[in-house]
Amino acid sequence: MSRPTPLRGVHETLGATLTDFAGWLMPLRYGSESIEHNAVRQAAGLFDLSHMGEIFVTGAQAGEALDHALVGYISAVETGRARYTMIVDAEGHVLDDLIVYRLAPDEFMVVANASNYPRVAAELTDRASSFDATVDDRSEQYALIAVQGPRAQAILGELTDADLDGLKYYAGLPATVAGREALVARTGYTGEDGFELFVAAGDAEPLWAALTKAGEPYGLIPAGLSARDTLRLEAGMPLYGNELSAEHTPFDAGLGRVVRFDKPGDFVGRAALEPLKDVPPARRLVGLIATGRRVPRHGYPVVVAGDGSVVGEVTSGAPSQSLGRPIAMAYVDNGLSTGLAVDIRGSHEAVDVVELPFYRRKK
Repeated sequence: MSRPTPLRGVHETLGATLTDFAGWLMPLRYGSESIEHNAVRQAAGLFDLSHMGEIFVTGAQAGEALDHALVGYISAVETGRARYTMIVDAEGHVLDDLIVYRLAPDEFMVVANASNYPRVAAELTDRASSFDATVDDRSEQYALIAVQGPRAQAILGELTDADLDGLKYYAGLPATVAGREALVARTGYTGEDGFELFVAAGDAEPLWAALTKAGEPYGLIPAGLSARDTLRLEAGMPLYGNELSAEHTPFDAGLGRVVRFDKPGDFVGRAALEPLKDVPPARRLVGLIATGRRVPRHGYPVVVAGDGSVVGEVTSGAPSQSLGRPIAMAYVDNGLSTGLAVDIRGSHEAVDVVELPFYRRKK
């Protein structure tokens, strides 16, 4: 049975279409996913992300423990800042992609994907066992609400005195929002500016209501998983289970930059990853734009247009509201960039290979 988030009642009242996602009962859409998508691009959208995991690592050697456990140089992150990173197995394959916040010199919060956070918590506990550090999975205690879009700051500014102007990208600060204590972060998964609010689970409903009211004059509407997926796809952001998996290394996904070989000490996966840093992967992650109207979907083969030989596979695909054409991400044999098509139920539909992302917001 799917687990509800603390906002289930709100979603049901709003008439959301609910679906299972990674074992959670989540809003797929509230009405039209294209309207929700465009609202985030033009005004703002309100998201329930309470299915994400929050794992705390504390202690005198918390930073060193995370340096060992993850591929990033986490001990070098300044207090109040965040870092995108990954946890890999001994063979260098991705177990999850993460955002780590340094809340204090000896306190970090690791945010993991919904389907993976129990395993991430277990791996961190094991990997930190030889350090003066404690791992505590507090996911059940938290709700996570995101406000994304060009008007997000104006909306959140109605409810807090926090210095939002001074809050940098990939940073977080403790604040009071609508009378509720929150960690306000500025990362995002849509390609737009926006904020994530980590709050006690019991504060989720009143905070959602306050944001909804404050956002009405700005065009804020609730947005579901469908819009979140098309927004992150346009922004070229990977999704675990699609672009990232236990079959891929960070280098396969073009994210080798997150692997920090310059940090002190050893880390899990280093021996497997170091030989890969200067070797092009057999397949690389690219963007595809369809020349027709049919949509490439996850799992569809990428083929050579002339002879139909399979040279790749689509990882994510959807109609793009911003481009007006179907788009996809795919792993394609390295060196191929022209003359490709996607096999859509036996029909070879031509595609253009492009560099990611598909969409960049105007600054």
